[in-house]
Amino acid sequence: MSYLQTMPPHDIEAHLAEHDNKSILRFITCGSVDDGKSTLIGRLLYDAKLIFEDQLANLGRVGSPGAANGKEIDLALLLDGLEAEREQGITIDVAYRYFATSKRKFIVADTPGHEEYTRNMVTGASTADLAIILIDSRQGILQQTRRHSYIASLLGIRHVVLAVNKIDLVDFRQQVFDDIVEDYLVFAKELGFTSIRPIPISARYGDNVISASANTPWYKGPALLDYLETVELDPIDREKPFRFPVQLVMRPNADFRGYAGQVASGRISVGDPVVVAKSGQRSSVKAIVTYDGNLETAGEGEAVTLMLSDEVDASRGNMLVAPGSRPFVADQFQAHVIWFDANAMMPGRSYILRTETDSVSATVTTLKHQVNINSFIREAAKSLQMNEVGVCNISTQTPIAFDAYKDNRATGNFIFVDRVTNATVGAGMIDFPLRRADNVHWHALDVNKGARSAMKNQRPAVLWFTGLSGSGKSTIANTLDRILHARGKHTYLLDGDNVRHGLNRDLGFTEEDRVENIRRVAEVAKLMADAGLIVLVSFISPFRDERRMARELMDEREFIEIFVDTPLDECARRDPKGLYEKALAGKIANFTGVSSPYEAPENPELHLRTVGHEPIDLALEIEEFLDRLMEDK
Repeated sequence: MSYLQTMPPHDIEAHLAEHDNKSILRFITCGSVDDGKSTLIGRLLYDAKLIFEDQLANLGRVGSPGAANGKEIDLALLLDGLEAEREQGITIDVAYRYFATSKRKFIVADTPGHEEYTRNMVTGASTADLAIILIDSRQGILQQTRRHSYIASLLGIRHVVLAVNKIDLVDFRQQVFDDIVEDYLVFAKELGFTSIRPIPISARYGDNVISASANTPWYKGPALLDYLETVELDPIDREKPFRFPVQLVMRPNADFRGYAGQVASGRISVGDPVVVAKSGQRSSVKAIVTYDGNLETAGEGEAVTLMLSDEVDASRGNMLVAPGSRPFVADQFQAHVIWFDANAMMPGRSYILRTETDSVSATVTTLKHQVNINSFIREAAKSLQMNEVGVCNISTQTPIAFDAYKDNRATGNFIFVDRVTNATVGAGMIDFPLRRADNVHWHALDVNKGARSAMKNQRPAVLWFTGLSGSGKSTIANTLDRILHARGKHTYLLDGDNVRHGLNRDLGFTEEDRVENIRRVAEVAKLMADAGLIVLVSFISPFRDERRMARELMDEREFIEIFVDTPLDECARRDPKGLYEKALAGKIANFTGVSSPYEAPENPELHLRTVGHEPIDLALEIEEFLDRLMEDK
């Protein structure tokens, strides 16, 4: 049972008042697989008598993955709550536990050690003040130890406990401990940690967990719990500028308009001036509203609703800030990115970028380098694989408000979300806005798309032909171009091979180059549509993500996807360029349909099956579709 039960009843109120004033330490446990992270936290809670009887009743005994004899409790099960975790004896999800001692309150996140669950480790580390890095005394520093240490540093954690675990399995030898500590300190020298506290422990038996162990007389430092209770944290910087990301606009009635959210940094008081970050509109705080009543002032971490003196446009995704210290507002910036997904991150591919409250389309315009987590050397790369870290330039479809991550963790982070699966595929920490974002602005034009298309007496459109090599895309597109030209229509045909002789001559046929190939062509097609043209784009464009990106660049109903559907064996039989013969012989790498995938459209506007049909008939079918579209204005 908890130590709270031993208190006399008349002291409860005094205790609760004292409890409210205790500082909070948020920490994570991380490291490699089977280093004992869950067992350590279970041991700490058990020996400190911070476990309730119903929790003890649920712990495994004989036959459970962690039990060694009939009396031993499987302490890891306190944290491994998922059925799959108990079956496999591993941590998969992040397990959070809250506990308190007489000196401090704690929130611990037990994070997975398996490489495939690195995303969950990032989740736990994102709000932590301290990291307990566990190392198996028999194994020493492993790659996952290095990865987690680097990510902890990248995410702003400045205090580390180096818990050299299973010291009992090496006979409590000091030399083993000293060698591991020396290796780690050399490795971590470049990580910028403020403090590193090495502690030899046995999570299984409790050595140096809550009290000094007689088995390690050579260790003169504090036990783990003593250190966690007394480590000096970086104080909340109340001088940080005020940041209030708007999560919800509250309009319960015509007389009330409030902006709900959590104060990310700084303080705000009634009467203080504020600025809407994206628009620059000014106002002042009329009231600070909470469920328990109005406040005169609110600080970092408090969830409140702000009423302003003026009507301003500050919807979700915007930010209320201090007038004298505004965040950056830009659509291009540099960031460190940790990639989670099995599918590689590729420059040019479109993702959804989400900040604390904002959500915009974004692309990685440049992968500047990948970081080698073993040596911290910057290495050239064309993509980021799962669990790799890189430095990227990112472009968003619309400007977002942000701070550098080193200045504000809450307003300087983001995640990447896959547009198809809605899965979180990466996380990023913003370094700084790109200077080019300040130098490049939209210039208002007097002659717009409507004026240009009206002069041509046509509606702009982008006809996007996609299909395998040899499917007949270019033949059909060229036939349609002749028909439209004969009717006096203003058109232009962008053909895959022709564009690779000029604009895209620097690109090869890797997956990364194919993504960039389509990105460039989509931007050119957008400019041509803006000129009022009917643009015919004939490219294999094998990936749905890039075709979706091209569609989203265009105005509504302007993008027409045409799937030129020809079976692979028919394309290989035609083989107009002799490419299939070479690809099947292994002489051409990354050939679509043979050694590189083709993702067929799921809902194209036109689905053309070429077998048994002449190109002229298919072109006329497209013309009829286009005429119906033009009539339906």
